[in-house]
Amino acid sequence: QVQLVESGGGLVQAGGSLRLSCAASGRTISTKAMGWFRQAPGKEREFVGAISWDANRTLYANSVKGRSTISRDNTKNTVYLQMNSLKPEDTALYYCAAGVTTWELQKGINVDYWGQGTQVTVSS
Repeated sequence: QVQLVESGGGLVQAGGSLRLSCAASGRTISTKAMGWFRQAPGKEREFVGAISWDANRTLYANSVKGRSTISRDNTKNTVYLQMNSLKPEDTALYYCAAGVTTWELQKGINVDYWGQGTQVTVSS
């Protein structure tokens, strides 16, 4: 079993930055692709980005591409989402997930584990 706990969310002004963390426990995630998702009230879950097990491949949604970076530190068993130039439309509950490939995570398919989420609120 793997438990994923997100942190780093909060209230930030438009144009600001946040770094979200996803800490895994129970087992190593070093062999898993990791993804970030978000969901705002009244909207469906949205894929944000993903990183392969070896960090060789990353995928980003067009809405965050160019201003967000996913990274991982296998020593700390943690995955990060750095978000810059935040916009009010970025406001959502952000949560991480573990899977096999970035492609599957992008589609939300065969996700093995989900975190509980951390709230990001961007004020205008």
